[in-house]
Amino acid sequence: MSAATVTPENPTAVPTVSIDEFQALEQRVLQTVELIKMERASRAAFEAEAVAARAEVTAAEALIAETHAKLDELGAAVAAKDEQIATLREQLTASGAASQQELEGLHRERDATRQRVEKMLATLDELL
Repeated sequence: MSAATVTPENPTAVPTVSIDEFQALEQRVLQTVELIKMERASRAAFEAEAVAARAEVTAAEALIAETHAKLDELGAAVAAKDEQIATLREQLTASGAASQQELEGLHRERDATRQRVEKMLATLDELL
């Protein structure tokens, strides 16, 4: 069988390919197959990294949500403690005012008692 050149006049002719051209074509096909394998491996590695990154992001988001919840709890606890402090300050102020009044009353009593004792001493001095 003789190979003929493909032309518009003879479209059914079988093209001829030399051994060198065939080997070069075969080498290019093998290189293309290797490139496709490497691309698939790279894509698989990238997808695995993307899945791992998504998992890390999800874990970080969960941690952030947990931290926000704890922060809210602490904020509520601080507000409650602030209210307790305000109540205790009011009680202390009221207690201080009551103590001050009691102290003033005791001073008045002391002064009155002193005056009575001085009168009694003066009376005793007159009797002697």
